[in-house]
Amino acid sequence: MDLEAGPLSNPAKRQTWSSVLMLAYQSLGVVYGDLSTSPLYVYRNTFADDIKHSDSNDEIYGVLSFVFWTLTLIPLLKYVLIVLRADDNGEGGTFALYSLLVRHGRIGFIPNGQVADEELMACKKKDEPFHLLNDVVSISPCDGDTYSSSLLKRLLAKHKNSQRILLLLSLLGTCMVIGDGVLTPAISVFSAISGLELSMSREHHKYVELPTACFILLCLFTLQRVGTRRLGFLFAPIVIIWLLCISLIGAYNIVHWNPHIYRALSPCYMFKFLKKTGRGGWMSLGGVLLCITGSEAMYADLGHFSQSSVKIAFAFVVYPSLLLAYMGQAAFLSQHHVIENHHQIGFYVSVPERLRWPVLVIAILAAVVGSQSVITGTFSIIKQCSALSCFPRVKIVHTSSKIDGQIYIPDINWILMILCLAVTIGFRDTKHLGNAQGLAVIIVMLVTTCLMSLVIVVCWHKNIFFAICFLIFFGTIEVIFFSASLIKFLEGAWFPIALASVLMMVMCIWHYGTVKKYEFDVQNQVPINWLLSLGPSLGFVRVRGIGLIHTELASGIPAIFTHFVTNLPAFHQVLVFLCIKSIPIPHVRPEERFLVGRVGPKEFRSYRVIVRYGYHDVHKDDLEFEKDLVSSIAEFIRSAGHEHNSLAEGTDNGDEKMTVVSAGFRFSEEKIESEEAPGLSGSNEMHSSAIPRKKRVRFVLPKSPKIEKGAEEELQDLMNAREAGMAFILGHSHMRAKSGSSLIKRLSINFGYELLRRNFRGPTYAIGIPHASTLEVGMAYNV
Repeated sequence: MDLEAGPLSNPAKRQTWSSVLMLAYQSLGVVYGDLSTSPLYVYRNTFADDIKHSDSNDEIYGVLSFVFWTLTLIPLLKYVLIVLRADDNGEGGTFALYSLLVRHGRIGFIPNGQVADEELMACKKKDEPFHLLNDVVSISPCDGDTYSSSLLKRLLAKHKNSQRILLLLSLLGTCMVIGDGVLTPAISVFSAISGLELSMSREHHKYVELPTACFILLCLFTLQRVGTRRLGFLFAPIVIIWLLCISLIGAYNIVHWNPHIYRALSPCYMFKFLKKTGRGGWMSLGGVLLCITGSEAMYADLGHFSQSSVKIAFAFVVYPSLLLAYMGQAAFLSQHHVIENHHQIGFYVSVPERLRWPVLVIAILAAVVGSQSVITGTFSIIKQCSALSCFPRVKIVHTSSKIDGQIYIPDINWILMILCLAVTIGFRDTKHLGNAQGLAVIIVMLVTTCLMSLVIVVCWHKNIFFAICFLIFFGTIEVIFFSASLIKFLEGAWFPIALASVLMMVMCIWHYGTVKKYEFDVQNQVPINWLLSLGPSLGFVRVRGIGLIHTELASGIPAIFTHFVTNLPAFHQVLVFLCIKSIPIPHVRPEERFLVGRVGPKEFRSYRVIVRYGYHDVHKDDLEFEKDLVSSIAEFIRSAGHEHNSLAEGTDNGDEKMTVVSAGFRFSEEKIESEEAPGLSGSNEMHSSAIPRKKRVRFVLPKSPKIEKGAEEELQDLMNAREAGMAFILGHSHMRAKSGSSLIKRLSINFGYELLRRNFRGPTYAIGIPHASTLEVGMAYNV
């Protein structure tokens, strides 16, 4: 279990056994849909072209042995016993491993990071034993850094290239997960309806199979907008019925056709298989690899369940069911050597004839469930990438008010649908689809193995010997499968590489442009002393209302502010420099979300508010966020009067001037009849251009502790400004590469980043803001 898992971890981890079993039941429909449908196409792809099924049964016994040991070593040993323990405060997936390495290695993922963020991301869990790997090797827990851990941390912090390689490795795994989201629905549905070939001639079947698969996929992606919350209660029963079917059919085939099939589980049959088949047998391992597709979902979907529930579901339900299914198919094939065509070396040929139609229906439903979980996982990982500035901003729709992870991204959904239909129509068979999916899956597993070996040293403080053993053992197995998949590059394996290349280019360009934009803002920020020299009135006419200036900067004055006041020397009576940023942890507690401080003395009525979100947090709607923002400033003013007097004066030159406050200051709204809200008096004030409101905000001041007079006056000014309205000052930038820049930089910034910025969604805070309350300040960025 992760050292940091503390209070932010999934609460289900501390629930009773009944709750754990209920979560295990639910995980069957969400996590294991893809993995449970793999028996539909494993044998079919393995015996496609590279090897033939002979009378000696050496081939089928060897394939069964490979399937058994692959299922045992990768999902059971690697993921269930080791990788699942590497949760990032309850979350899993490629970015969870990267997030752990970023924080423990302190390699500065976020450019505007602060000391307060490091405190927020620091490990807080001290009450549970740190027993990772102790189940495998008998060693004592270690709370401090080992020599290997300290050395590796220094190398990561010192060498920028190592940080870039780490980021690129994580992005590569992410791209392959997205590729899997395209290929899994195609191969699952295509394989499920392949049972129709046994009920009609091959000439008729080829005209039915493709249109039927495309129709099901079209319906699947069209219904994504509804969300899994409406059909979620059906998912687990469907998968359970499917697992029960393949288990019973497998057990029947074992007893009826070959009760001694268990002998083929011996690893000796793997060596006999490779010795007899040679290069063809090695190439056929790409089909064997498909038996573990969906294993990564156990780790990626960890945030919705608990470690115990996911482990119980796999070890006691999924794993034995899959073994029975594969052994049953092998038992049937060992007694049936005359096969008309390779299409019939698959799942449905081993199903008793009178059960084929009911099993076909259940298989299609199970394929839809498995595809649904993969599509939802793709949405989730794109949301993570977007939150951490590694993917352009997209519209995210939350389909459930209770479960944050159930989201729908319209643009990505239609792109996935088009790509999925394209590969289905283009490849037209499970052979090419399986080659493509196998390569995508094994690359994700290789990335997980590499990152996991670093986590063992950097985060768990184990001896580097254990990390090397983990890397060599699992890395060798996965490299063998990788080589068998890569050699089929021209037979479908090119697709995930091509798709990943495009996605990597988009992610790298967006991340590079975001970093360069922030560096430009830092270089062109205005010192606080410039603001202090203007005096309490800031040298401008102060109008009624709150002026909200959005900036990526966590300190200093953004250039858009000076650009604005230069052209319009007037500003609001309350200034708020707002910075919304994501930090590499899954969730931020609501009471730790807001960092508030003053910009100059309190007479300036200028504040800086930094709002922090985790990569799985849900951003609140504009009205609720606006209330929390004002409440956090009010709470800061109240507490600063008697607890934080040191914040009232001076400049904001460091993180020590910021205070973590919760939006605990509650205020109520009451309607008034007058069309004009009351404001401040003064000859130098102008009437606000904001639209008059019929609601007046009144702060409900707590009775204790007693609020000081100065703080009460400041709160009154804030209340009056809030009544007058809030104006949003947004920067509208246009980035260009500097003259003399390299060709790659010019192409990346001038065309790539600008094209993405113009065609994708704007910043989250700008969505839904009334145009009457928005002021855009245009600026040219020469980076």
